Amino acid sequence: MTDTRRRVKVYTLNEDRQWDDRGTGHVSSGYVERLKGMSLLVRAESDGSLLLESKINPNTAYQKQQDTLIVWSEAENYDLALSFQEKAGCDEIWEKICQVQGKDPSVDITQDLVDESEEERFDDMSSPGLELPSCDLSRLEEIAELVASSLPSPLRREKLALALENEGYIKKLLEIFHVCEDLENIEGLHHLYEIIKGIFLLNRTALFEVMFSEECIMDVIGCLEYDPSLSQSRKHREFLTKTAKFKEVIPISDPELKQKIHQTYRVQYIQDMVLPTPSVFEENMLSTLHSFIFFNKVEIVGMLQEDEKFLTELFAQLTDEATDEEKRQELVNFLKEFCAFSQTLQPQNRDAFFKTLSNMGILPALEVILGMDDAQVRSAATDIFSYLVEYNPSMVREFVMQEAQQNDDDILLINLIIEHMICDTDPELGGAVQLMGLLRTLVDPENMLATANKTEKTEFLGFFYKHCMHVLTAPLLANTTEDKPSKDDFQTAQLLALILELLTFCVEHHTYHIKNYIINKDILRRVLVLMASKHAFLALCALRFKRKIIGLKDEFYNRYIMKSFLFEPVVKAFLNNGSRYNLMNSAIIEMFEFIRVEDIKSLTAHVIENYWKALEDVDYVQTFKGLKLRFEQQRERQDNPKLDSMRSILRNHRYRRDARTLEDEEEMWFNTDEDDMEDGEAVVPPSDKTKNDDDIMDPISKFMERKKLKESEEKEVLLKTNLSGRQSPSFKLSFSGGTKTNLTSQSSASNLPGSPGSPGSPGSPGSPGSVSKSTSQMAAITTKKQEILRNRKKAWCISFRLLDNL
Repeated sequence: MTDTRRRVKVYTLNEDRQWDDRGTGHVSSGYVERLKGMSLLVRAESDGSLLLESKINPNTAYQKQQDTLIVWSEAENYDLALSFQEKAGCDEIWEKICQVQGKDPSVDITQDLVDESEEERFDDMSSPGLELPSCDLSRLEEIAELVASSLPSPLRREKLALALENEGYIKKLLEIFHVCEDLENIEGLHHLYEIIKGIFLLNRTALFEVMFSEECIMDVIGCLEYDPSLSQSRKHREFLTKTAKFKEVIPISDPELKQKIHQTYRVQYIQDMVLPTPSVFEENMLSTLHSFIFFNKVEIVGMLQEDEKFLTELFAQLTDEATDEEKRQELVNFLKEFCAFSQTLQPQNRDAFFKTLSNMGILPALEVILGMDDAQVRSAATDIFSYLVEYNPSMVREFVMQEAQQNDDDILLINLIIEHMICDTDPELGGAVQLMGLLRTLVDPENMLATANKTEKTEFLGFFYKHCMHVLTAPLLANTTEDKPSKDDFQTAQLLALILELLTFCVEHHTYHIKNYIINKDILRRVLVLMASKHAFLALCALRFKRKIIGLKDEFYNRYIMKSFLFEPVVKAFLNNGSRYNLMNSAIIEMFEFIRVEDIKSLTAHVIENYWKALEDVDYVQTFKGLKLRFEQQRERQDNPKLDSMRSILRNHRYRRDARTLEDEEEMWFNTDEDDMEDGEAVVPPSDKTKNDDDIMDPISKFMERKKLKESEEKEVLLKTNLSGRQSPSFKLSFSGGTKTNLTSQSSASNLPGSPGSPGSPGSPGSPGSVSKSTSQMAAITTKKQEILRNRKKAWCISFRLLDNL
């Protein structure tokens, strides 16, 4: 369908009382069998899908507003609106609605908005219309009382609104306003304030169009200056005419657009500054006023966007070196306000808006503006840049990668943003915080487009680390050339904390790009210099950066940390913190606890071998003793590979999914030795087959003995722990060399009675137990031994079947 008369936008009112755009299409009316009645149908112009199918209910109140809007409620808290491209199309559909409801198309509302009680309906049947008093100065009090008495009743409000419309009453009231001001009749002015405020509460578009017209709006604002509750009148008109001046930075040739801009600004001022706060009124009493402003803004943005001549001239003057500073500031402020207005648009409209600005060259223009000395201009340009980044970061990324092929690093848009962040003169760094948030959005892989070849992430991050990362880290590197920060004032500390926050984000999301940069530039060592800062928040940021790296459990990072002894600044900070129980203490302990719980073997060994003497006296937590225990277990596994391999089999996820506790019967079986056999049983030298079976059982015996040994050690550590007090290490930390603990392997299996080769065991060669016996006794003993071995083998097989099933 190409008929522009029927072209509409469909809006719905959301929970925040804002209008959401549901799409553009063409409206028609017709009988729908499923709904059993005449209905409004809107089909999308893009694909013909059904955007709206709404039955024209005979009892629904439809309102026509601003000649091109039809608004109604489908159900409780669900409002709909059709915004027509042309007035003729709106009139045509309005006639269809009125025809179904049996109404005169000349009305602007078809039904009462709220049901009346039977008594009110009966009373009003005898008075079909509301007769207003004559508009005279002497009857202002009577008019004010009539308006106030009509507001509680929806039907009386409707009749009052129709009477005010039909008799041109508002203009007559404004004429009396001039008389009252000339006579300084304060009582009359107070009555006029109540009357005009009551007319606002009628929530009627037709009345708003009269009140907000060019000839009436300033007088309406004048009436609202004389609030009876105030001792003095306000000076709203003086502000609007003398203080707030409209500047045409680029001449607007369309008089309708110019008038719409003036009107919208003044109505917005009335809503925000003149009228009492909304809590004074009933809920949704001014919903039509909100809608009036909203649709005005949408219309202004659309008219400016379609004016190619206007936008071309705007961007030409913005980038022209001959433009003076005052003029450029006005142009940038206009563009900022233009972008702010665009926030009222729905996503699809906003997409077209920013696409238009992009085609006009908004990003090159911003690059020129950000390079200027005027702080106010740069601030406005930053706000415009934030609108672009928040809406479409991919568009910004594409631009900066293209400009890198033609320009030096110093004048790249992103580097200009970083420089403004670094050079922010605000003591609280408000601008720097805003810019850091924009940079984080730009480098966030989560909002990068997932194209077929997925190149945006790779290409942009490659560009960023090559051309921009050195600019971002320059303040950090410049401030950490010595063992402690060269500048440690509050503002510098705040800036470095912001930079560290972004770097920490990069560690989490950028994988190999940031890894190569940190290791090649030795960034972590420089960051840890900040652990010596007098500002605790900066030291904690540095610690958080290292904690994020350790949390990745990446051996490349771990080798870099160990090679450069990068636990040294952390341990020093821990010792300098002493026995104070604060955030620094908790954060450092948590980092070491993570290493222990996650069993990061390389870091565990590095910490114990190099820093154990400094940490061994810390006994108010078990973290460091637990690390030492992990280290000893690790060394023992290295000294006894056979034990380690059996442990790995038992712990391997291919055999079991989670931790498993041995059943009591299994544990008794594994702990049974030959010495526990019944009296009278003897043991003879094992045959080759018996030796092999014992060899199979030997690692299991070792495993259980080590388990018992481990439990006893842990209990011993717990008993020795002083939980009632805290103490700091009492000796000075030396970092010149590593301290290694030589552990003696305590293989308990060699001391088990009955194990082959154990001293004094009955089966050892040359022991008294190996003397020959009679043949019959030997046969009986051999039979008994074979039965024991069969039982052992049977239990062994059952145990492994259980492991397989887990």
